[in-house]
Amino acid sequence: MRFPTEYLGSSILNLRSTQVHSMENSSLENELNLFQKHVTDRFNELSSVSSNDLLSLSWVRKLLDAFLCCQEEFRMILHNHRSKVCKPPLDRLVNEFYERSVKALDICNAVSDGVEMVRQWEKLLEIVPCALDHKRIISEGKFRRVKKALVDLAVGMVDESNEDSNNVFSFASRSRSFGRNVVNRDRHHRGDSSVFGQFRPWSESKNWSAIRQLQAIGNNLCFPRNNDLVASNGIALTIYTMSTILLFTMWALVAAIPCEDRGLHLNFLVPRQLSWAAPIKLLQEQILEESKKPERRNSCGLLKEIQKIEKCAWVMNDLTDSLEFPLSEEKEDEVRAKVEDVVNVCEGLKDGLDPLERQIREVFHRIVSCRMEGLDSMYRY
Repeated sequence: MRFPTEYLGSSILNLRSTQVHSMENSSLENELNLFQKHVTDRFNELSSVSSNDLLSLSWVRKLLDAFLCCQEEFRMILHNHRSKVCKPPLDRLVNEFYERSVKALDICNAVSDGVEMVRQWEKLLEIVPCALDHKRIISEGKFRRVKKALVDLAVGMVDESNEDSNNVFSFASRSRSFGRNVVNRDRHHRGDSSVFGQFRPWSESKNWSAIRQLQAIGNNLCFPRNNDLVASNGIALTIYTMSTILLFTMWALVAAIPCEDRGLHLNFLVPRQLSWAAPIKLLQEQILEESKKPERRNSCGLLKEIQKIEKCAWVMNDLTDSLEFPLSEEKEDEVRAKVEDVVNVCEGLKDGLDPLERQIREVFHRIVSCRMEGLDSMYRY
């Protein structure tokens, strides 16, 4: 049987079109599956740490690393398939993600100010080893200086979000954009007990609330409908995944770092059939359990290093109350040992806070960059 030449040409073109379409779908499927695998691997690693490492500076930095890696993969998926992203239903889902990401920027700013606040607490704690230097004689006057710094520290660490606490310090003001130096750190001299009072962050709204911002990010976040999954060739699931990662990351930051009107009772359910659901759910449960511990209930942040600051302050405060001068040799050795513990805590904070602050800034700028690139692509198509 012979076919007309024009029919043969048409058949070949259709076959090639089908093959190309099939290859594109296969490539997209592999790309999306790889993204899901990477998300699972990263959060499995985050959830496998010991209870002592969870919510430490190093763990929070790993969380932000994981977020940044996921964000970059997500950005590339949207970029590589921008022709699909600009059509329904993906245009709506992507816009919803961008709206959530804008709300996350405010949390980045609040958390950055919280990091600066922890830095001020570290400077106050640093007065202890400065005043009680092992090369100098420990006098009663130096302990009075230490006592004053510890009182300032206790006042600064009051948790305003706890209704039972004394609201003696207002943490309501906060910067709203990166690039502004919150405080001139060169003015904070070593051993200056007034350093805490010099910190004056800015504010745009005194009614801003971290928990309300988290609720706004999670509002209407639900697993995509079947028709959206089919129509988007699975990209809708990728957007849902990245939205959940964004929400969880911001929630964990608010849990760890001092923020105005902190709150951890945020309900977001993830379908169990997703491979990354189990580690995220486990982390959420572990963080909530940490917040319920008696010694953490009134804490202004669950960061392990904040707990270490509190512990050092309590120990030194009890020690100063129990001392009688002149000190015996045994008591002086005890003081030296406690001061060494304070030195270790201060060094850990110095090494960890600056890199964390840079990562938070990087998260801020990556979110902005992804949104601008995405909106630009949508307008072009």
